[in-house]
Amino acid sequence: MADPYATLGVQRGASEKDIKSAYRTLAKELHPDRNKDNPEAAARFSEVTKAYDLLSDKDKRARFDRGEIDSDGNPAMPFGGAGGFGGFRPGTDGGRSGGFSASDFDGFGAGEETDLSDLFEGLFGRGPRGAGQGGFGSRRRAPPPQRGANVSYRLKVPFVDAATLRPQRIALAEGVTIDLKLPAGVEDGTQMRLKGKGQPGPGGTGDALVTVQIEPHPFLTRQGDDVRLDLPVTLDEAVRGAKVKVPTVDGPVMLTVAAGSESGKVLRLKGKGFSKKSGGRGDQLVTLEIELPRDLSELARRLEGWSDDTNPRNRLGV
Repeated sequence: MADPYATLGVQRGASEKDIKSAYRTLAKELHPDRNKDNPEAAARFSEVTKAYDLLSDKDKRARFDRGEIDSDGNPAMPFGGAGGFGGFRPGTDGGRSGGFSASDFDGFGAGEETDLSDLFEGLFGRGPRGAGQGGFGSRRRAPPPQRGANVSYRLKVPFVDAATLRPQRIALAEGVTIDLKLPAGVEDGTQMRLKGKGQPGPGGTGDALVTVQIEPHPFLTRQGDDVRLDLPVTLDEAVRGAKVKVPTVDGPVMLTVAAGSESGKVLRLKGKGFSKKSGGRGDQLVTLEIELPRDLSELARRLEGWSDDTNPRNRLGV
């Protein structure tokens, strides 16, 4: 992937607000729902989402700026390899299927540390650590056979799938494809262990360690177990009241906007948030944003001769 700053069209020193604003603008323009017949826009949308995913995470952004990771979030290896010198790194296609391609594994996990005492024992009988346990040339018990190494995977999960716990399909290193059930309360960075799905070894097979990475959504954001949305409404809808369609992780629903609603008013949709570890789901919090019409001439004509005598800044002491 290209430089994430260039992808979003911001400078390296851009603030979090500038990065979010740039992403939202591009996401609205390139979203697949608006470009169903434009595959280039869909690919561009994926690149923009990946760039925002990295730059919106303070830790990842700092590590990228220091050159510790590349634009895909992978370690910047000194030998240019994936997953270590001579290593192997499978990965996902980044799509909604949860499938993996050869670039999204995190390698074969932490390897076993070499015990140099075995080398001394092979040359001299008993290594330095065993000098007081039988003397020079004494035998030691053979260590138990080691289990195979664990295999690390990174699973990219769409925001809506994570909120609704939609099963994800994952392809393992040995070529087996399984459907993975997400745990209640899943978060970005949640790690799941699949017993016996790692590398084989004389002492048994290691495990697969799957780390969940929740992809950002162009309109919805997460706050704990709740989902937040800034909802634009017209001046007419705010003054007179209206029923408007609102996107949620479960699909669009109708929301009643009361007459006389103001910008900043928060409405709550029960049970439309993320699953909770304790059971149930959080809510969706909808913040109203009143948008004036682009052409104000008609509104100005209708308001001619009328003025609002109230002072909304009284509470500010001015």
